[in-house]
Amino acid sequence: MLVDTAYHINTSEKYAKNKHFFYNLLENSNNKYKRYFDLFMITLIFISVVILIREVKSHVNDTLLFFNNYVISIIFFIEYMLRLWVSSSVTQVIIEQSEHNAMLGEKFKLFDALKEIIEIKFKYILSIKAIIDLMAIIPFFHELRLLRIFILFRVFKLFRYAKSIQTFASVLAAKKFEFFTLLIFASIIIFVSSVLIYVMEANSPGSQIKTLFDALYWSIVTISTVGYGDITPITEPGRVVSMFVIVAGIAVFSFTTSLIVTAFTEKLDEIKDTKLIDDIEKIKEFYLICGYENISKEVAKKLSIKNRVIILEENFSKAESARKDGFVVLNYDPGATESYRKLRINIQAQVKAIICLSYSDVENVYTALTVRSFNKDVFILSILKNKSNRNKLIFAGVNELIYEKELVGIVAKEFVGQPVAFEAIHALRSNFNGIDMQEILVSDRVLSNFITVSDLHNKKYRVILLGIYKKSKKRFLFNPIDSTVLEVGDYLLVIGNIQFIKEFSNSLNNKGKK
Repeated sequence: MLVDTAYHINTSEKYAKNKHFFYNLLENSNNKYKRYFDLFMITLIFISVVILIREVKSHVNDTLLFFNNYVISIIFFIEYMLRLWVSSSVTQVIIEQSEHNAMLGEKFKLFDALKEIIEIKFKYILSIKAIIDLMAIIPFFHELRLLRIFILFRVFKLFRYAKSIQTFASVLAAKKFEFFTLLIFASIIIFVSSVLIYVMEANSPGSQIKTLFDALYWSIVTISTVGYGDITPITEPGRVVSMFVIVAGIAVFSFTTSLIVTAFTEKLDEIKDTKLIDDIEKIKEFYLICGYENISKEVAKKLSIKNRVIILEENFSKAESARKDGFVVLNYDPGATESYRKLRINIQAQVKAIICLSYSDVENVYTALTVRSFNKDVFILSILKNKSNRNKLIFAGVNELIYEKELVGIVAKEFVGQPVAFEAIHALRSNFNGIDMQEILVSDRVLSNFITVSDLHNKKYRVILLGIYKKSKKRFLFNPIDSTVLEVGDYLLVIGNIQFIKEFSNSLNNKGKK
């Protein structure tokens, strides 16, 4: 029943839609509603802190106290539970455990599935951000006055909602080893100087350092170069220790400043790219030119008269040349899937056409294949350097080719996208990203819904059935006919997009499906 429920939930469009909505709202910085949600949560955080400060010496309206202690806490609790929900998929764990056991011919092991679910959920619960979220809920128990101080933990939740703070934190995180080493160095100096000053000053008449805590307080104040002056050594050995701590404090802060500046310098280009990508994301329509050569410059100039143009160029010097020419450039590899993932654009809605203008036909082929791995409809225009590569570019999904030797004064025009088909087997041979070949076991669960090959409806999921391995006959049937009867233990060899295969497999195992 648990496995049946998991398959049912996993194939439910409504469930998937709701989970996807909340994931985007909470985690996806590109979601249009997340900005408003973040502003709302930031407002609640500041209201909580203002009420806490006001409550110290003045009476706060009972309605405001109720709002702070109950309403805000409940909102934060709901947010915490939603984040816990979207952090991982319980149903997917159950399904994977079920399929693993079925593959080995074993019964479903509930204990193993529950163990894995608890592990992945606790991994999230024990993360720093989740702990801060939990601390922010504690003021709900307002009867314990001491717990009200945990309202201050709500301020730390700003790290979730303020993008600039996240950027600052990520920059510092890049140097976490160096900062940790510096912290150990400073801690050793504080400890040694605290003990020394305590030994030198504790028994001296008129000394303000009477306890080890006084010595620790003095060491921290001195090494931080704050120097309040409320506690000062009066003996000569104590003053020698002070000089040592002051010099060490200058060194510590010099190193700290140097580390921060270095971290920002190293991340400066990445921060600029992030800002540029945010700006590109707001552009409604533009042309994407892959590669910056002499012809790219002329094409970009002509297109930019009436349109927006974005250039992707892997070579740093060429990218800098394009920037000097006044174009918007990203120093990314046009043939890498990661580049488009970083770009965070809706190719179908925003890109008018992708123009491949690299001097290498091979690079243009890789670019076309990469684009086709996640979008089959966008129009792709490519320059052709060598006539012998024409079929390769067409096979890769290029809509239109321009042979360089025939190019005399031709400039790219505005193209209308057309659907392009490509062969999946060739894609696999070419290490085509996003396409995979998998085996699906025909279990009792699958056979309860599907009897013959025609019942599978694999085309509905855009999955190609290459063949069936018949366990009873120990034979592989290539391209089986629709009337081929399925049996328990058979293996379906399918090819297609990884996500489509996953959906197809879930639909086969969903017992509730008719």
